[in-house]
Amino acid sequence: MTQTALKLYHRMPGRVRSLVGSLYGYKMRAWRYGPETEQIVAEALERERWPVDKLRAWQQERLAETLHRAATKVPHYRDAWSRRRQSGDRRSWERIEHWPILEKQTLRDRPEAFLAEDSDPRRLYCDSTSGTTGTPIKLWQSRGMIRMWYGLAEARWRRWYGVRDRDRWAILGGKMVVSPQQKKPPYWIWNQAFQQLYLSSYHVSSETIGAIVGELDRRRIRYLVGYTASLHQLAHAVLERGLRPKRLAFALSNGEPVFEYQRKAVREAFGCELRESYGLSEACVAASECEHGQMHLWPEPGWVEAVRDDEPLPEGETGELLCTSLLNRDMPLIRYRVGDRGALAPHSPCGCGRSLPTIASLEGRIDDVFHMADGRVLSPNTIDIIFQGDLPLREAQIVQKSLEHVRIRYVPAPGFDESASRRMQGYLRERLGPIEISLEELERIPRGPNGKFKVVASEVARGSAL
Repeated sequence: MTQTALKLYHRMPGRVRSLVGSLYGYKMRAWRYGPETEQIVAEALERERWPVDKLRAWQQERLAETLHRAATKVPHYRDAWSRRRQSGDRRSWERIEHWPILEKQTLRDRPEAFLAEDSDPRRLYCDSTSGTTGTPIKLWQSRGMIRMWYGLAEARWRRWYGVRDRDRWAILGGKMVVSPQQKKPPYWIWNQAFQQLYLSSYHVSSETIGAIVGELDRRRIRYLVGYTASLHQLAHAVLERGLRPKRLAFALSNGEPVFEYQRKAVREAFGCELRESYGLSEACVAASECEHGQMHLWPEPGWVEAVRDDEPLPEGETGELLCTSLLNRDMPLIRYRVGDRGALAPHSPCGCGRSLPTIASLEGRIDDVFHMADGRVLSPNTIDIIFQGDLPLREAQIVQKSLEHVRIRYVPAPGFDESASRRMQGYLRERLGPIEISLEELERIPRGPNGKFKVVASEVARGSAL
């Protein structure tokens, strides 16, 4: 949505905004769900009860198909293997460990080179993700691939927890469905297409929580989905005001790690468990937490490796995660360095009875929450979303220096000019209001000991567990 369109949208009455959101929702529902969805769900639920050897063989067969297609149909990989042959390298592309590691910057610089030559981008859905460097990556996905992804989510996010797509739910995401400067309810829109109450993450506070809980109860919401920090802030506001909302079936976190104090707050506020999930917009890896607290990897989206110094690690040892996409035939990513660290657990039976592999540990991005002067706490994902737009950046970081001052540290890409600088500052002020913004242009954002940097970093100490 352009800035002009967004301003027009925010001037609309609440009911009209909900209508706009519902119309967009029906468009997206046609991409995500179809007559094959229920079969996808049934097959996924059956597959997770297969014997371990059968499941592993099934996944290896799909890995072999993906490697063959990438080496013969995808320009980037085909050219790379051709150069290897010309240099005398006779290693086989049939073995995953022979493939080079794909860096995000390589994908970011030439995304079209990763499209298979027999794919028509005009028939594909084009998406983008900010990733951990604050700059977007362009992705192409087919309708069939998207329906498979959401069918798997239906199986392992809804069915695991006893709900279905017709059940009403609420989400705390990063979209500005309501202007952050709006002072009166509604702080939400109703998306009829998905039976979804989209709550504004920018409006969760002790002053607004009464209206929000009232809407949750009025809409008979069964479960919550959102960034971990946003869900915790919602629960904290409920407890702070002593409210007693209707009991929910569960809450599902995404985008951020989950800590025990956050689980406790959600349990006390809504009478349900906070379940953790893990996934990427690139759709090459996903995991969800079962009722026994184990994080199970989904075998369908991708082949996952843990490496140290680019060498594979045995199960149980923590390293950088590499993912090879098995769903996206149009844009396969091979040994893609996703930017997270983790360890794959040796197989052992889980109390839930599923044979899916498990993650022993997962160290995703751990950015700082953003503290507002009025006491609100914003998830980092609601702030770094400004980098998913049209800004020509290589890297960027938002540093909260004080409650009134934010510094944007950035590495410009070709085309960055004064207009881009003004847009970048404007995007941030739309979310944070009239705040002082200073800019710091760098050649590279300094990394921490793990080789990564926080996209959102705060120097404001307001208590870690609220």
